[in-house]
Amino acid sequence: MSTKAQSAVTATLSLALHYKDGPLNVADLSEEQGISVSYLEQLFAYLRRGGLVQGVRGPGGGYILTRPASDISLADIVAAVDGPAEIEAKRPALGQTHSPTAEMWDDLSKVFYDFLKGITLEDVVRRQTTQHAGAGESTVSAQPEARAHGDSARRI
Repeated sequence: MSTKAQSAVTATLSLALHYKDGPLNVADLSEEQGISVSYLEQLFAYLRRGGLVQGVRGPGGGYILTRPASDISLADIVAAVDGPAEIEAKRPALGQTHSPTAEMWDDLSKVFYDFLKGITLEDVVRRQTTQHAGAGESTVSAQPEARAHGDSARRI
């Protein structure tokens, strides 16, 4: 998985983890994740075009998920930022040969992508909150459709 895709998964996971707090402010997310604001804005542009997040303008604005965390797979996030061509096996054009090593990497990439299709943001949220619940933290539901869009930005 590319570094860009890893960062996008992390940012999107933060939206799912903190959905009750309203839209997540990029500056706050930048501080929490140690990722520059400009890089996060680039990632969110890809995620917006991919239909996974939407921006909320105005005071208390930021980003929210466009659908429940249970309906967003990690593969959706990777495809949004890296493009579907990066995750599909690349077959040679007519008349070109394809090395066995290249075929192996293409096949491995497809297996990895298929694996990511089976993991949703909600799965990751559940795992995260289950691990932290044992440490005395409360659990978090992963249903972003219940988010109040007019609340103030999440301060992390």
